[in-house]
Amino acid sequence: MSSLRLRRVLITGGARGIGLALAHAFADAGAELVLTDIDPTALDHACAELRGAGHRCRGYRLDVSDPQSIEAVRTRLADDAGSIDILINNAGIVYGGAFEDVSLDEHLRTYRINVEGTVATTHVFFPDLLASPAGHLVFLASASGFVGLPNGSTYASSKWAAIGFGESIRAELAHRGRSDLGVTIVCPSFVDTGLFAGAAPPKTTRMLRPEELAAKVVEAVRKKRVWVLEPWIVKITPLLKHGLPTRLGDLVASAFGADASMDRWTGHQGTDVS
Repeated sequence: MSSLRLRRVLITGGARGIGLALAHAFADAGAELVLTDIDPTALDHACAELRGAGHRCRGYRLDVSDPQSIEAVRTRLADDAGSIDILINNAGIVYGGAFEDVSLDEHLRTYRINVEGTVATTHVFFPDLLASPAGHLVFLASASGFVGLPNGSTYASSKWAAIGFGESIRAELAHRGRSDLGVTIVCPSFVDTGLFAGAAPPKTTRMLRPEELAAKVVEAVRKKRVWVLEPWIVKITPLLKHGLPTRLGDLVASAFGADASMDRWTGHQGTDVS
């Protein structure tokens, strides 16, 4: 897809952080925006900000953990404007802390939103993407989807699921002869949105800015790239994880501080990852 002009892009969790940065980046590339978020006030502010910059934007309150809410948004959008071309599964939550200190409800809610919500949103909008001449699916996963994350066990494992789901959909589309529908899986290290305040990026790296990650995602969609791995250390993480013996891999992770990255996390628990 060389041009995003007039393509309709739906971004879940689009009212703040990475989601809002993605909205600005895709709008700057000429796309028409559909933002969804569970927070209607933040959503109104985001849409007003984008419209004030001269961009086309519609906003719909959406709870990705409720399939009926997703279906309702698709129906309303079809009546208001039509179908989408690009779906960006960005919404999600994080709860940090020692496994036993995080409540069971919080662990399970992480899966309901980060995993089940992604599957449900993709399923509901999949017919639109298949019908589009420039359909594309984007999954906001994480570098923690490749390795374990102490004090973030269910968040990290939900991102393992996002990677596996995205890879499986991509492989299924290829098997069905539908490689025209692009799939991009985004795996950043920590992004400076406030959600991971207090977390320590791996040594030799820094917190990513939402705007720079968003620019990488737009470029990947344009060029139909499967992976966005940022920063540099994430590009080699899968090789290190699968190429080294487990104990040596653990030592490397410790040397880069990955095992202690969430020790001083003070981010907003349960806030939408966007």
